Amino acid sequence: MLSSTIFILSPLLLSILIQPAVSYQKLVDKKNPSLSLSFKPHQSQRREFFGVASIFAGILLKSSAVAAAPPEIFTTDKGVKYAVLNSSGKKNRPYPGDIVAVEYTGYLTNGQIFDATHATGKSNMLVWILGNTGTVIPGLDDIVSQMSPGDKVQAIIPPELAFGDKGVCFEGEGDGDCLIKPGSTLVYDVLLKRTSIAPP
Repeated sequence: MLSSTIFILSPLLLSILIQPAVSYQKLVDKKNPSLSLSFKPHQSQRREFFGVASIFAGILLKSSAVAAAPPEIFTTDKGVKYAVLNSSGKKNRPYPGDIVAVEYTGYLTNGQIFDATHATGKSNMLVWILGNTGTVIPGLDDIVSQMSPGDKVQAIIPPELAFGDKGVCFEGEGDGDCLIKPGSTLVYDVLLKRTSIAPP
C-alpha cells in the first residue's frame, strides 16, 4: 500500500524538482511546525526533493500507524464481544418491543459467508421486534440492543447465543452436512438502519 501511495505522490514530487527553490511550508501540516521546510536558494533541487520526500514518507508512516490501531472491544452482559466500526454519534438505543431494521452479513470463523441481507433473493433489511424471542438468534438481538441507528458493529457471537449444539444442518443429506456446524461461534457485521416504536 505504501508503494502505491508513493507512486501517486511521485508526479507531485517530480514537479518540485523542476520548480525553483522556494519555501515548502504549505505542503505540511501547519499544526506541527516541526515538519515545516524552508529552503535557501543555494540548496540543490535534489536535496529539496529528498527533504520533501522524507516529510511525505514520515506523514504516510504516521497516518498508517494510526490507521492500524486495533478497535476497542466491548462485551455485552450476555457475552457478545463487539467492535464499533462506525458510530453515528447518536445515543437513542432501541427498547424491547421496538421495531428494528438491520443490514447484516454473517460469517463463520473461517471467513465464509453463510447469510447476508444483500444476498440474491433477499430484502435489503431484516426487520423484527426487539426482544421477541425466536425471531432471530439471541446474540443478534442482544447486539442490536446496544446500537443506535446508523451504528455499524462487528460482533462475535458465542454458540450459546447463536445456534448452540444443534447448528444449522440439512436433514437427509448425509452425516455432517451442515451450513453451520453445531457449537459454532459466528461473526456478524451489523448496521442498524432504523428503529420505530411498535404500534399498539
